[in-house]
Amino acid sequence: MALTSFKDIRKLAEERKGGKKALDVLLAAHKPVTVKKLAAISDDRYLAKMTECIFNAGFNWKVVRNKWDGFEGAFHGFNPQGLAHMSPEKWEAYVEDTRIVRNWIKIKAVLDNAHYLMEEADRHGSFGKFFAQWPASDQVGLMEYLKKNASRLGGNTCMYFIRFIGKDGFILSQDVVGRLKASGLEIKDQPISKKDLKACQEAFNTWHEETGLPYMHLSRICGMSIGKNYVPE
Repeated sequence: MALTSFKDIRKLAEERKGGKKALDVLLAAHKPVTVKKLAAISDDRYLAKMTECIFNAGFNWKVVRNKWDGFEGAFHGFNPQGLAHMSPEKWEAYVEDTRIVRNWIKIKAVLDNAHYLMEEADRHGSFGKFFAQWPASDQVGLMEYLKKNASRLGGNTCMYFIRFIGKDGFILSQDVVGRLKASGLEIKDQPISKKDLKACQEAFNTWHEETGLPYMHLSRICGMSIGKNYVPE
C-alpha cells in the first residue's frame, strides 16, 4: 500500500478545523526554533525541560506546572555544575521537599542528567550545540541516543522534550499514529520497536520532501486530521 499524499491529509485537517485559514492560524502558533537559537539555549534550561518532561510522564501535568516555581527553587535553577556537586545527603533530602513531586527515581534522574549534560558540554561546548545540529530527518536516531545516554528520556518523554524545547520533530500521539496507519504504514498502535519507529520517520521524511513543511506541522496536521476531539500536541 502506497503512502497517502500529504495534500489529502491536509485537506482532511482543513475540513475538520474550519478551512485552510483556520488551520494555518493553528499551525502558526507553533513554530520550530532555529538551529542557531537552539544552540544558544543554556544547559540549565535544557536540564529544566528534561526534568519537566520526566516528571510529567505518567503524572498529572497540571500538578507539575503548578509546582514549577518550586522545582526551579529546589533545584537551584537547574545549574548542572552546581547540582552535580551536591552531597548525597542533600539529594536524599529531596524526598521530603514539598516544593517538588517527591518521586525518588525521577529526582535521581535530575542528578544523572546534570552529569550527562556536562559530558556533552565537554565534548561540544554545550549541550545545545550538540542537540541543535541533530537533523529532524533522524529524530529516531536522536531519541535512541538520548534513551541510551541520558536518564529516563525514552519514548514519549523524549518526543515531548524535543517538541517542548522547540526543536523540529514529530510526536506519535494516538491520533498521529492513527493517521499514519490509515496512510499505509503497517505499525502497531504503540510504535516502539526500531522497525516501527523507522517506518514513522521515513513517512515524515517523505511528507517533508513533498511539502517542505516542518516535521512539527506535519505531525500536528496528522493529529488534527483524525477527529474533532483532537487535543493539540
